Amino acid sequence: MTATTHIVTVVVGAGVLALAWAMAQLGWLAGITIMIIFACISIYTYNLIADCYRYPHPLNGKRNYTYMQAVHAYLGGAMHVFCGLVQYGKLAGITVGYTITTSTSLVAIKKAICFHKRGHGAYCKFSNNPFMIGFGILQILLSQIPNFHKLTWLSTIAAITSFGYAFIGSGLSLAVVVSGKGKTTRIFGTKVGPEVSEADKVWRVFSALGNIALACSYATVVYDIMTIVVLVSYSIQFDYVRALVLAQPLFRIIEMGANMVWPRSDFINREYPTKLGSLTFSFNLFRLIWRTIYVVVATIIAMAMPFFNEFLALLGAIGFWPLIVFFPIQMHIAQKQIKRFSLKWCLLQLLSFVCFLVSVVAAVGSIRGISKNIKKYKLFMYKQ
Repeated sequence: MTATTHIVTVVVGAGVLALAWAMAQLGWLAGITIMIIFACISIYTYNLIADCYRYPHPLNGKRNYTYMQAVHAYLGGAMHVFCGLVQYGKLAGITVGYTITTSTSLVAIKKAICFHKRGHGAYCKFSNNPFMIGFGILQILLSQIPNFHKLTWLSTIAAITSFGYAFIGSGLSLAVVVSGKGKTTRIFGTKVGPEVSEADKVWRVFSALGNIALACSYATVVYDIMTIVVLVSYSIQFDYVRALVLAQPLFRIIEMGANMVWPRSDFINREYPTKLGSLTFSFNLFRLIWRTIYVVVATIIAMAMPFFNEFLALLGAIGFWPLIVFFPIQMHIAQKQIKRFSLKWCLLQLLSFVCFLVSVVAAVGSIRGISKNIKKYKLFMYKQ
């Protein structure tokens, strides 16, 4: 149940919110086909990862408690470092993504209230910055909780809210369709015309691939799974076709590293017990300062380029090939000692190469979208 809760929280996360836009770009035919293909690839490779939970034998070998430990055991130190850079780099990006997601959602609520009061012809554009700043302040406080990863109830609440906004989104969409106000959908997605050039169509399709890749990714919690949980979680995702907590592994690795380098430093290691009324807690100076700086920097980056779809597509592109495809396949090859240039080896490498190309085009499309929006809007002046 705990594993399912964590996975639902990740799968039905910010990435799912961009699936509607991705489907609009790709259309019914390509959109559904690509979602199914990505999900099948992910299910297959996650099972390969699950088989690598123990080393060297999947049944009675030594346990690997993190993804990086498994990569180190099967592929060695260089791949271990590469995995860490990608995994924790993506986690850092996700914290920025959730800051953008939160502000976008709050502004959408404010716009809805504005339209309701003033009518749909009224000017109802608002800056995301106040909401991002407020969210950042809240995260500075929450980030000081030392053992956030042990708070399973938090993921339970997050999973419930994920179902909540999935139902709300589905309900609002259905209401528009029933009222007859919805636009005609297209089997091949957004139509090329005065508003969308052929080049824009191609770039949007590339970004859409990144959005779908992000929605199919939960490698950061993969060792909480069993095969049955994988299947349950993906069935949940497709039923709906549809932040910082996630930064805790990054916090942990930085603080563990600092502890290893300066084991006798009071600044890094000393805890100060504090009591406020009936509330008892402890704070650490290093944790207080570095986590605060991290949240501030993440908030500033989000304020500088709050482009929801493009940023999430970039995160999906960065993490999809290495974390979801490359490492699982290479660990499987090492574990099963599959001979080089054998049929299975060639098929696995072909799958990896195709997914690499998908990640590249998705990254290029999302970077192009971000750069185009940055040129269109002044930094820190974006309104939606």
